[in-house]
Amino acid sequence: MRKLFGLMGYPLGHSYSKDFFTQKFQEDGLAGYTYKLFSLSNIKQFPELVMRQPDLCGLNVTIPYKREIMLYMDHLDSTAEAVGAVNCIKIRKTKGDILFKGYNTDVLGFEKSLLEFLGTEKIDRALVLGTGGSAAAVCFVLRKMGIGFTSVSRTKTEEAIGYEEITQETIATHQLLVNCTPIGMFPDVDACPEITFKQLTTNHFCFDLVYNPAETLFLKKANETNCHTQNGLDMLKYQALESIAIWENTKVW
Repeated sequence: MRKLFGLMGYPLGHSYSKDFFTQKFQEDGLAGYTYKLFSLSNIKQFPELVMRQPDLCGLNVTIPYKREIMLYMDHLDSTAEAVGAVNCIKIRKTKGDILFKGYNTDVLGFEKSLLEFLGTEKIDRALVLGTGGSAAAVCFVLRKMGIGFTSVSRTKTEEAIGYEEITQETIATHQLLVNCTPIGMFPDVDACPEITFKQLTTNHFCFDLVYNPAETLFLKKANETNCHTQNGLDMLKYQALESIAIWENTKVW
């Protein structure tokens, strides 16, 4: 049976998703399954994408549409609703109707990867760089784990401080720093969030959700301070495997 899955977002030149899913489908003997990248410059192209792909059964969603895509969902999983962002879509076609249910597998992906990264380390507070859909999943996990956090945005808001407000005390009291922005992602590898890296210590943990390149400038500068670092590749794999489980589960809509 032919089934098509894919990743929608913009841009997609950095993505490893097609390679990962294609290999996983082959390993699992799913010969009729294919995975494609759908680069959409505008979220309004989503309905047209679905109409042009009759075999489409599921999608992953990446920047910048994890929040905007929610407007097109007929149903939301409880986690996606709580987070306020969707990165996985299950498509149901019945009696000529096309229905969409949104899920958030970033939550599971980040939580598993973070727990492995921290090990037995106790973290009191985190600095979350970015306020988009990925950051929403990260904040959801931090709340679940009982870790306090401060969000940082390019522009100060009621929910987030600006980068210019990050002080030495801020860095000292936030042991975990999570980059949830695409800053430093291929091909713009010479960029990184504007923090003072020399204030980091061996007691700090820096997690970058970006996985291409494997060592972003953010992680490179963090590594120079001998703090602990982790990129987003494991998170990508965990959330991708969860997406497949959702698409393949015929008992749950």
